[in-house]
Amino acid sequence: MSLKFKISKKSGRNFARLASLSVRDFELKTPVFMPVGTYGTIESLSPEELYNLDYNLILANTYHLYLRPGHELIKKFGGLREFTGFKRLFLTDSGGFQIFSLSQLRKVDDDGVNFKSHIDGSLHRLTPELSIQIQNALGSDIIMAFDECPSGGAEYEYVRAACQRTFEWAKRSLNAHENRDTQAIFGIVQGGIYSDLRQESLNQITSLPFDGFAIGGLAVGEDKNDSYRIVSEIAPRMPEDYPRYAMGIGEPEDILYYVKNGVDMFDCVIPTRNARNGQFFTFFGRFNIRNSRFYDDNSPLEEGCSCYSCRNFSRAYVRHLYMINEILAHRLLTIHNLAFYKRLFTSIQKAIEDDRLEEFEIEFLKNYKNTEEVLSG
Repeated sequence: MSLKFKISKKSGRNFARLASLSVRDFELKTPVFMPVGTYGTIESLSPEELYNLDYNLILANTYHLYLRPGHELIKKFGGLREFTGFKRLFLTDSGGFQIFSLSQLRKVDDDGVNFKSHIDGSLHRLTPELSIQIQNALGSDIIMAFDECPSGGAEYEYVRAACQRTFEWAKRSLNAHENRDTQAIFGIVQGGIYSDLRQESLNQITSLPFDGFAIGGLAVGEDKNDSYRIVSEIAPRMPEDYPRYAMGIGEPEDILYYVKNGVDMFDCVIPTRNARNGQFFTFFGRFNIRNSRFYDDNSPLEEGCSCYSCRNFSRAYVRHLYMINEILAHRLLTIHNLAFYKRLFTSIQKAIEDDRLEEFEIEFLKNYKNTEEVLSG
């Protein structure tokens, strides 16, 4: 197996834990955040800039890379690391979520999914075997089993059937995986907002020999109280000596809640997508650079932040760039937002080490939510 996971500290007050996740020659401290590089890149940033921000693991998207440029082309170049120039670590999702959220038309059966591309309407069929074949070709370090991800409002019987498919597809994903020595594979727990289905799915998926386990199907339209309830019920029951991954979770307040319940790994588009929409994160809240208050503001995006953007540029200048649609604005905001997430996770790790995560959460949220600005965009 290409992945090793070792817990170094457990909280005495909640389920948070500090651990090391070793993949190839890289050792990552968890809890860890993975920026989303849908097509194998973080939009507007170079690999060198990601290294400077201390990001060694990013997520790439199987569905999108399958449609363009195609997994066979990437395999021809030697896999994602050689094709993209990002020489660190990749996790690829299975493509299941994108099929159920992006495709124009889909038809699910027990064998797989027929769908139309969101790009040109072309017809495709994805099965567990093909999903794993694509991820094997991409050469990512951690791959995901193919699953069915129901929407947040899906009815009980539909979710129940999706859970059973996810279990059968998980077994087929394992059987199809050819590179177990070099690519770790995670299973995904589904079940929507239904506690009994979540527990059943957890029992099923954790009975299989995966290298880690993920909670899928949250932040897909359900009420936040339901997602909090589910993670508090399921995450602490996941196998203790394996990494626990919450897919698509990225709001700072959500991350803190999930960490307290024992989750180790996170990914989300929020810091990079929001940067392109003009939003920047600080420990005192989120702000939008378009706001007129920043027109002549000579301060950095965040006082005390040492990222390239904050060391060199004022809010007024970044706002000017954004208002004239200059790509440098997107780059500077993205750099800062990823730096913010790195500082947030470093602070979370330190709080777990000191067993004061709950105090850190209270202090952080008091400041983070104490903003006068109503965000837009």
